[in-house]
Amino acid sequence: PELVPRCPSAARLRPRRLGVPDQDLLLAAAYVSDAQYNRNVPFETSPRAIRLYYFYNHWTMQVAIYFFICVDLSLALFEEPALFPLPFLATSIAEVLCLTAFFGRLVHFAKVTPQMVFWKDTKNICIMVTIALTLIDLIIYGSLEAVNIHSVRWSRALRPVFLINFPESRQIRRTFRSIRNTLPDILYVFLLFMFSVMIFSLMALKLFGDRGLRTVEGLPYFTNILEIAFELYVLVTTANSPDVMMPAYNFNWWYSLYFITYIIINTYIFMSVFLAVVYNNYRKHLKNEIRKLVYLKRHKMMEAFNILKVKVGTEFVVMEARWRRLARTVMPHISSPHLELLLRISDEGQKGYVDKMNFLRLADLLNIHVVTVNIKRHPLEEWMPWVYQSSVSLLIQRMVRHRIFVWVYDIIILINAIFIALDEKNPFISYAEWLFLSLYIIEILLKLYTYEPRAYFGKKQFWNWFDMLIIVAALVATVANTTIQSGQCWALETLFHPRFRLIVTTLINIGPTILTFGGLILVVYYVFAIIGMEAFHGKVRFFDPNFTTPDALMCGNPALKDSAFARDRYCKNNFNDLASSFIVLMELTVVNQCCALLADGFALVTHQAARLYFISFHVVVVILIINIFIAFILEAFFVAYSLEKSEVETAIERKIQELGVGIQEEEMHDGKLVDNTDAKDSGFSGDDGDNKRKALKGLYFRIASKKYRTVDALLQQMFESEIAPEDEGPPLDEILNFSPSDIYPKVPNFENSA
Repeated sequence: PELVPRCPSAARLRPRRLGVPDQDLLLAAAYVSDAQYNRNVPFETSPRAIRLYYFYNHWTMQVAIYFFICVDLSLALFEEPALFPLPFLATSIAEVLCLTAFFGRLVHFAKVTPQMVFWKDTKNICIMVTIALTLIDLIIYGSLEAVNIHSVRWSRALRPVFLINFPESRQIRRTFRSIRNTLPDILYVFLLFMFSVMIFSLMALKLFGDRGLRTVEGLPYFTNILEIAFELYVLVTTANSPDVMMPAYNFNWWYSLYFITYIIINTYIFMSVFLAVVYNNYRKHLKNEIRKLVYLKRHKMMEAFNILKVKVGTEFVVMEARWRRLARTVMPHISSPHLELLLRISDEGQKGYVDKMNFLRLADLLNIHVVTVNIKRHPLEEWMPWVYQSSVSLLIQRMVRHRIFVWVYDIIILINAIFIALDEKNPFISYAEWLFLSLYIIEILLKLYTYEPRAYFGKKQFWNWFDMLIIVAALVATVANTTIQSGQCWALETLFHPRFRLIVTTLINIGPTILTFGGLILVVYYVFAIIGMEAFHGKVRFFDPNFTTPDALMCGNPALKDSAFARDRYCKNNFNDLASSFIVLMELTVVNQCCALLADGFALVTHQAARLYFISFHVVVVILIINIFIAFILEAFFVAYSLEKSEVETAIERKIQELGVGIQEEEMHDGKLVDNTDAKDSGFSGDDGDNKRKALKGLYFRIASKKYRTVDALLQQMFESEIAPEDEGPPLDEILNFSPSDIYPKVPNFENSA
C-alpha cells in the first residue's frame, strides 16, 4: 500500500524546541521500538498517525484491552449455567461494554494503519465479525428469555477470538498459526492411524462378535463396529486397560495376543510417530516464523536508518547526537551512563557517528538489560576500619569468597541430606540437627560479614532471602522440637542448593514460553468448556455423599442407573458450570481411567454421538497440543539451560571491560548482581581510562540475569546462528510470503538431510 510521503529535508528545516523530537526522529523511533518488541504493524507515517501509534502502543492501552478480555472471558462464570449466578441484564451490559472497548481498540488501530492494509488483515475481519455475531446472539437470546424460552448462547465459544486476534497477543497467534500450518502435514499420519484402528475393529468383530461374550455390566461384548472402534481408540490411551481385554482373556488366554499386538502398534509405535511428526513439522513452521521475525526486525531498522542517515565520505551514517536523541526517544528512562555505554559500543572508533552495521543492532542493544551497580562500603569498614581491614578480617573475607568455601558447604549439605534419611528418634541424629543448623547460621553470618548487607539482601536477591527464610524456619522448628517440620526445612535447604538453582532459574527463564502454551491451552479449554456446558449441563447432578436417595445414586438421571459412572460416584464430573467443566477437561487431558467412564456416562444421558466430543478433545489437546508442548518445552529448556551469550551481549561485556567499569561474576557474592539504588547519572567524561574511572567512581555495569529474556528472544536464539548478522534479508513482500519450503528442500539429498 502507498504510505503517506514524508519530507526529511523539510522536517529538518522546521524550528523545534530543545529536547522535543522532530517528526523524522519520532518516525525512526517508532520503527526501532517495533523492532525492539518484534511488532509487525504497518502504520501511516503522517505526524498525526505517528502520535496515535505511540498512544496505541502505550502500556496503559495494552493493560486496558487485556482487562476487558479477562472480563469478557470470565462472564461465563456468571452466566447460566453459572458458578456465581447473575441476572442476564448484568452480564449482557458487561459484555456490551467489553465489545465497545474492543470496537474502540479496532477503530484506533484503523486510524494508524493504511486502509488497504487494515481491510486485508484477517485479524481485523475476525474481530468485527465476532462483535457482530455476539450482538446478534445477545439480542436473540435476550428476546427469547423475555418470553421464557430458553435458547443456546452459541456466541460464547467465540470469545477467545478477541484474545487471539488483537496485535498484543502475537505470541499465542503465532503458535496457533504454526499449529494450523502443521495440521496438513500430520493429517496423513492420523488417517493411517485411524485406518489401523478400523482394521483392528473389524478383526475384533470377527474374533469375538459371535462368541456370546459379555462385559462386566452384562452387555454384549464387541458386537457393534462403532462400539468396538471407540473402545479400541480409548485403549490407545490405556484408560480402559485391562478391562476391555478381560472378557476375551477369560474366554481364552490366546486372545490376549490380539490386544498386545494392538497396543504395541497403536499405542507405542503410532503415538511415538505422532510425537515425532507433530513436533518436527511444528518446529519447521516455527522456524519459518522466527526467520520472518528476524528479517522484519532488520527491515524496520533499515527504515529507521534511511530516515536518519547522512553521508560522510563514501558511506551513509547516523550522527552521534542524532543517535543519542533516538535512543532517548525509544527509552526515555535510560540513564546517561547506560546510554554512553551503548554509544561506545556502536561507535567503536569514536568517530562521532554510527555506521550502518552498528545501527542495525540498536534494537538488540536496547533489549539487553544492563544493570548499573554501585559498589558500597561495608558498614563495619566505615565504623571500625582498623578491625575490618585487619589481617585476620581480610583472611576471613578471602576464605568466604574462595571457591573452597562453597565446596565445604556442598559437602555439609550432602552429609545433611544423608542424615535426613536416618532415624530421627536417635539422640545422635537429634544432636546432629543442631550442628547442621549452627553451621548454616554461621554461613549466613560469615556472608553478611564479608558482603555489604544492603547488597546481600537487595531487592533482586531472591535466593539470599529464601536461604534466610529457610534457616529461620528451621531454627523455629528445631527449637519447637517438631522434628518432622525441621526435616522438611532441611530438605528444602538441600533442594535449593546453588547447584540446583541453575535448573530452577532455567525453568523461570522459559516461563514466558510456558505461559504462551498456557494461553493456547486456555483458549482450547474455554471453547470445549462452553460447548460442553451447552450440550451437557443439567444432565448429571451432584448430591452430598450422605444422600442415599435413588436420585443421588443415579447422579440425578435415571439413564445412569446401574452404570459404572454412577456406581463410581463420578457425579461431580459434570458440565454444570465453567469451573466443573475445566476440571472434567483436565481429567480428560491426564487420560486416566475416568476417560472412558466419562464418555460412556455422558453418552448414556444424551446420545452415543456425545463420544465424538471426547474423542475430538483428545485429538486436539492430547495428541496435538500436548505433544507439541512437551517437545517444545524440552528444547526450550535445553536452549535456556546451555544458552551462550549472543554476539550483542559479548560486545557489551567486552566494551564494559575495556572501559574499566565492569563487574566480573565471581567478584559478586554468590555470583549475583545487585541492582544499583543510588547510582549517579553521569556520563563517560574524559579521554583516557583514568578520567573515566574518576567520573564513574563506585559506578559499574554488568549484563543482568538471563531471566529478562522474552519468548521471542529465546526463540530467536534457537535459530539465529543460521542467519548471518550482515544479512538484511529480501524485500518486504518476499519476507511476508516466506514458507518452510524455502528452508527445507522439497527433494532432499543426503547432504541437506544430514
